[in-house]
This record gives sequence, C-alpha cells and structure tokens, in this order.
Amino acid sequence: MNLEYKHLLDPGFHPSSRVWIYQSSRLFSLSEALEIEGVLQQFQGQWKSHGADVKNELHLFFGQFIVFIADETSTTVGGCSTDSSVRMVKEIEKKYGVNMFDRQTLAFLINDKVQLLPMAQVPYALGKGFLRPDSLYFNNLVSTKKELEEKWLIPVSESWLAGRFSEIISA
Repeated sequence: MNLEYKHLLDPGFHPSSRVWIYQSSRLFSLSEALEIEGVLQQFQGQWKSHGADVKNELHLFFGQFIVFIADETSTTVGGCSTDSSVRMVKEIEKKYGVNMFDRQTLAFLINDKVQLLPMAQVPYALGKGFLRPDSLYFNNLVSTKKELEEKWLIPVSESWLAGRFSEIISA
C-alpha cells in the first residue's frame, strides 16, 4: 500500500489548520470512492461559515478515511458550518451502509492493509503478537494539519496506546 498522502495536502494551508477525520467501518469500493470524491468536491466548493467561504480541502484517503481540513486564518469554522459537514458525513454513512462515527474501533496498517480492531481487543492483539510496538496506527485524534502530516500514521509505541497498554507493549 502506498502510504504517501502528504503531497496531496495544500502547502498553502497554515500548519494550525483544523482537521477532522472520519473512519469508515469498511473500505469503500472503487465506484463508491469515486462517488464520494464527487460529494466531497461539491461540498468543498459550498462550505461556508457565517456566509463566508471556508478555505478548505477534503480528501478520501486510503479508501476509508474522510479528512476535512479548514484553514481558519481568514474564516473560522463555527457550529453551523461544523454541523453541515457532519450532516454530509452522515449522508455518506447512510447511503453506503457504513459507520463513520465509531471511535471505539481503531485502524492499523497490518500486512499492507488497513485493519480495524475494536479497542477492547487491542490488549489481546498485542499479547498475541498480532499487533507489535512498531505496527502502524492511524491516530484519528490529530486536530491540525501539522499533526496530520507528522502524527497521523505512527507506530503504536509512539501513540497514546503505548501509555494505555504499556505493560503489554513493554513485555
């Protein structure tokens, strides 16, 4: 799997630009991904906050992660504009029969594929060696463009999981 995504990010966006990541409960098919890309492009051209255009970019990365980036150096994203983005993601969720809001399912890169694992199963996976400290984890908690570039796809040992499951990781 090609893990290069940073070159797709607009270099003109401020490093503190806000980021929201929505992880799908499954990989989208190619035809679904193309449709979703069209929906994202349409929304990107219409996203407003208090009547002003939001400087934004939207991506579907790895066929499974919808990423919103808003550069708030000129227009801040308020509650109504955030609500409109969430509504759009919920429409995608409904149309394609996926869950985009499950924060208890974590994504890892294993054997060159995105693999989803319920958080409750992480200790077992670590203990049995299915997950290792160097396994790559999609840290969907990143909140800025800088973090997206530097801390989104990181080894388990460098993520918040290392603190939570330190006894298993260090064993």
